[in-house]
Amino acid sequence: MARVTRDDEGRAAVRQAVSVSLATGLYGVSFGALAVAAGLSVPQAVALSLLMFSGGSQFAFVGVVGAGGLAGAAIATAGLLGVRNGLYGPQVSPLLDARGWRRLLAAQLTIDESTAVATAHRAPHAARLGFWWTGVGVFVLWNVFTLLGALVGDRMGDPARYGLDAAAAAAFLALVWPRVTGPGSRLPQTVAAGAVVVALALTPVVPAGIPVLLAALVAIVAGAVSRAPGTA
Repeated sequence: MARVTRDDEGRAAVRQAVSVSLATGLYGVSFGALAVAAGLSVPQAVALSLLMFSGGSQFAFVGVVGAGGLAGAAIATAGLLGVRNGLYGPQVSPLLDARGWRRLLAAQLTIDESTAVATAHRAPHAARLGFWWTGVGVFVLWNVFTLLGALVGDRMGDPARYGLDAAAAAAFLALVWPRVTGPGSRLPQTVAAGAVVVALALTPVVPAGIPVLLAALVAIVAGAVSRAPGTA
């Protein structure tokens, strides 16, 4: 069996980072088009990608705004989804050992994709390469294609014609699917089912964005119960 060298590990991490960056960055076209369709201006759409830089949160924000939801509900929904990025910090910080301005840059680039690529490699140098190449690659391409999508959004017409209206739902499903199908997935499946029931029941009677927030309470309650003394 051929021996895997340090250079091989590094090249593998970079290849994975580039492929993930391309796939994710191209997806920014969907966000740019949907943002303009929801009523945001091109500068506003671009600012969201530059500053928020969290695809799930961005899609949630424009989804609530586009559905006529309250600004507070849109911000709260986006913020709730964005909390997960903060939870990635303890995972990637030991791998990067970044200091000074690099630490601030790493915080901005800590997203689902960069965390996934970094933690997929056991070798420290490969993990660092995976994180930085993925983080920078996604940031650059995501913002470029957000601008492109926003600029051509008006010419494209209704995003539903191209299936872009389902982009946010598809992204969320892809994000949670591994957690509800893998080993030990009984609790995640129960939480997901409960959240779906709550969201569907409340959607006809409360403003857009509120069902997502209230459905999140299912996860909070489940987490508290599962950690209670004597709970299996």
